[in-house]
Amino acid sequence: MKHLKTHYHPDIDTLENKTIFTRLATRAIAVKGDSILLMYTARYEDYSLPGGGLDRDEDKVSGMIRELTEETGAQNVRLIKPFGIYEEYRPWYKPDYDIQHMISYCYTCEIDDELGESKLEHYETKNGMKAIWINIRDAINHNKNTISNSNKKGMSIERETYLLELIDAGLN
Repeated sequence: MKHLKTHYHPDIDTLENKTIFTRLATRAIAVKGDSILLMYTARYEDYSLPGGGLDRDEDKVSGMIRELTEETGAQNVRLIKPFGIYEEYRPWYKPDYDIQHMISYCYTCEIDDELGESKLEHYETKNGMKAIWINIRDAINHNKNTISNSNKKGMSIERETYLLELIDAGLN
C-alpha cells in the first residue's frame, strides 16, 4: 500500500529515548458523487473518516469493514481497494508510554445508499459522534475552520483534513 504521509504532532520533538506504543487502525472511504460518508464528532467539532483500531491479529480489510459497519451502519461493503497509509506520532496520554505511533490503513469501498443502525461505543456516543453523508468540500472547509478557530479540536483533525483533501483531489 502506498505511503501517504508521516505526521509528527507539534509536541513531539524527538523519538530518541522515548517509549513508543504502535496502534494499527483502518479508515474507510465511501464516496457517492461529491458526497462522502463521514463521522461528525460534536466534542471536537470535526469530520473524520469512519474507522478505528484493529483488534489483535485482525486482518486489515476485515477490521475496516467491522469499524465502518459499527460506526455507520454501512451495508453490503464491496469493491474494497487500498488507498494509502498515513502514519503519525503523537503524545500518549497514559503513563506506560511516551508516544503513540498510529498507522492508519485507508481503503476505498462502495456501500449501499441506505445505512443500517450503527453500534457506537459508549465514548463515541458520549462524544456526540454520528454518521453523515456530506459534500466533501464542505467537510474540508468545516475542518479547516475548526483548526483555525476552535479550541475544541482533537489530535486527529490534521490527519482527517489531509486525507479528505487527497480524496477530493482524486475526485476532480
